[in-house]
Amino acid sequence: MANKYRGADGMWRRFFKVARIGLNRALLGCGFIFLMHPLYALNYPIKPIRMVVTYPPGGNTDLVGRAMAQSMSATLGQTVIVDNRGGAGGVMGTLIAAQAAADGYTIMLGTSAGMVVNPLLSSKLPYDPRRDLAPISNVIIVPQLLVTNPQLPVRTVKELIALAREKPGTINAGSSGVGTPNHLGTELLKSLAGIDIVHIPYKGGGPALTDLMGGQIQMVFSSVPAVLPHVKAGRLIGLGIGSAKRSLVLPSVPTIAEAGVPGYEYTTWYGIFAPAKTPDVLIDRLNQVINQALHSTAIQQRFLNNGGDPAPSSPLQLRQYMAEETARWTKAIRSAGIHIE
Repeated sequence: MANKYRGADGMWRRFFKVARIGLNRALLGCGFIFLMHPLYALNYPIKPIRMVVTYPPGGNTDLVGRAMAQSMSATLGQTVIVDNRGGAGGVMGTLIAAQAAADGYTIMLGTSAGMVVNPLLSSKLPYDPRRDLAPISNVIIVPQLLVTNPQLPVRTVKELIALAREKPGTINAGSSGVGTPNHLGTELLKSLAGIDIVHIPYKGGGPALTDLMGGQIQMVFSSVPAVLPHVKAGRLIGLGIGSAKRSLVLPSVPTIAEAGVPGYEYTTWYGIFAPAKTPDVLIDRLNQVINQALHSTAIQQRFLNNGGDPAPSSPLQLRQYMAEETARWTKAIRSAGIHIE
């Protein structure tokens, strides 16, 4: 019997047969993948999940991470282990999460500093948050409060702006360091209000608040929990909340936007992310679990007691929020000429 694959025509027939077999196998494999995804999500997780927290134990980021890990563990039936990886303002932990396997067993509690601010301040980061990490859900938004020393003769944001315009360069604003969120909050206020305020960087928020109460500086942006006792005791004056809506724990304090600076918004926030290329079916499953936790009375009360607002979202909503934050802080950073390497 003649070999039907002999000669040029036979060679091409053999080529097309092999190609057809390979294509059929590839399509069959894709079919199994699509069929297995729902089953995979249904059985997920089959082992503990690691939550990388980008700051050391004991701080606000760690407390939020542990609260979420505890609630998620109960829902998933597997332990969510908090893995604190502090260092370089959140850069170390973010890099670890970005380089992890995209299998749903590593997630990260990221912050506004690590996901938005740091990439704007430095062009040498070893990761790109938009490329290397996939949003799952926002978790909490922490309003920032503008506080002043009672000796400063102002009691509203409008009066502060008027004084800064009347006496430019005479009001000193403290922060926890150059490029930190409360420094940028001050620069955003200066940019939008068109005022001249002197920035005084400190090595942490605690020393800045100490000097504020001592009268060495006149104003500071700080998280609500850190300054709430001082405001209630009259040692500091709360002029305005940086968030888009008033704080539930300080309902009488107006937002800075409604108090005279339209468009102003300065908050810190924490969101949960996964390595890029994590399957959408797992992202959706984790989003459901996170949102369930954020709608629970226990988590809501816990966050509100610490001055933060639970902020459940879809992955797309978190991505859009990051884009808005990037645009806002890009303007403030460029206006202030801040650049850190």
